[in-house]
Amino acid sequence: MKVFKEEKHNIFKILSEAISEGIVIVNQNQEVVTSNDAADKMFGYNREELLGQNLSILIPKNYRENHHHQVDEFLEKSDPRQMGHGRDLYGQRKDGSVFPVEAGLNPFDIYGSKYVMALVTDISVRKNQELEIIELNLSLEQKIDERTKELKKSIEILREEVAKRKEAEHKMKESLRKERELNELKTKFLSLVSHEFKTPLSGILTSAILVGKYTETDQQDKREKHLKTIQSKVKYLNNILNDFLSIERLESGKANYKFDTVPLSKVVNEVIYNSNMLLKDGQKINYPINIDDITINFDEKILELSLTNLINNAIKYSPEYTIIDVVVTAKKDTVEIKIIDEGMGIPQKEQKFIFNRYFRAENALLDQGTGIGLNIVKSHLENLGGTIKFESEEGKGSTFTISFPTKNNLE
Repeated sequence: MKVFKEEKHNIFKILSEAISEGIVIVNQNQEVVTSNDAADKMFGYNREELLGQNLSILIPKNYRENHHHQVDEFLEKSDPRQMGHGRDLYGQRKDGSVFPVEAGLNPFDIYGSKYVMALVTDISVRKNQELEIIELNLSLEQKIDERTKELKKSIEILREEVAKRKEAEHKMKESLRKERELNELKTKFLSLVSHEFKTPLSGILTSAILVGKYTETDQQDKREKHLKTIQSKVKYLNNILNDFLSIERLESGKANYKFDTVPLSKVVNEVIYNSNMLLKDGQKINYPINIDDITINFDEKILELSLTNLINNAIKYSPEYTIIDVVVTAKKDTVEIKIIDEGMGIPQKEQKFIFNRYFRAENALLDQGTGIGLNIVKSHLENLGGTIKFESEEGKGSTFTISFPTKNNLE
């Protein structure tokens, strides 16, 4: 150490004191042979107090174990390098306090002896700044996260508000649509009622006046003809009123059903008997066969209403001298009734609307009708577990099929 210091003292003094970094030189035994003022002050030692001390006193205890072997290995390789290689390095002051450092090592030989010069920089300020930056970044990230959450929450609230407004707008549009539809139905209903009631009433009035004129005994056949017309028109009006009453009960939820066990033939015969009064010249209704043994537990009035609508429609929309077949098929738990006519049929493009209330096909507009019968039949049958379907070809006729359970399934 003395030789190193005497021979190199002036040069080292000049060079080392001109820089602010600490310089510590150690020999092969890792003993400090010299240090500059910056290094002494950095580690808290007086001038020349470090001479002869082992380098380990400048290293925190928990780093000393591996440090000795690393220095030996470094002396063997003898190439300059930066210590740490990405790891945090720490120095230890005389008072035991620890501080972060950067150190560059440079080995060299003088007069056959090996030495290592360590250039040490106290990076406490930089580390504190880095910590502050890290803390600031964490704080910013936290604030960004909080603001992001708040933004997401605000977006979600806005979405819910938009959804509510869209729903309210939809409901308002739907209400307006229903109101317009209701007004149209009211107008259509009033026009329909006016027309459908006026024509039969005019016929009844005319027949009643004419009946009064036929006072002679030999004019009985003429009186019976007009009385039959009056009965037919009254029956027609009665059916219309029943349809309107059914609509009112269905819409108000007051449609009460009464189940009775009755022979199917009783209902079918009564309906066909009453419908015979409406037959045109040459028209004929074929009674179903083999129904005397069929007993049903069903609402008799609804079945009568359904068959009356379907058979009367078959009569109305079929020309003279045609056949209307009523076919009954008894299955295990259901009864199927087909009404087959040879009438005008339903245009293909309008078949999907046939069960809509007040709908009437274009080819049937000149015939009397309310357009509510099929809608009522479908509603009642579905309420009672039944169905209605049809097949039709324009100009060739239609087949309407109703099916309903033979036992009360609503109990």
